[in-house]
Amino acid sequence: MRHAKTKHAFWHLWAWPIALGTMTAVGLVSALFSDGGFGDALAWVTLGMPVAVCVWYGWFRRTR
Repeated sequence: MRHAKTKHAFWHLWAWPIALGTMTAVGLVSALFSDGGFGDALAWVTLGMPVAVCVWYGWFRRTR
């Protein structure tokens, strides 16, 4: 029972940082190897999402 609770706590804490890091890596590789078209659009979206999340939680979200 304890192992399942620990596993849930791990994913509860690290799911979003892992997802944002993976998106950033995909965006950087896409920007490096693409030459226009879908690759550039993918790079813009995947590199823009972590920035948008940081802006949302850093500037716009208010704590109670």
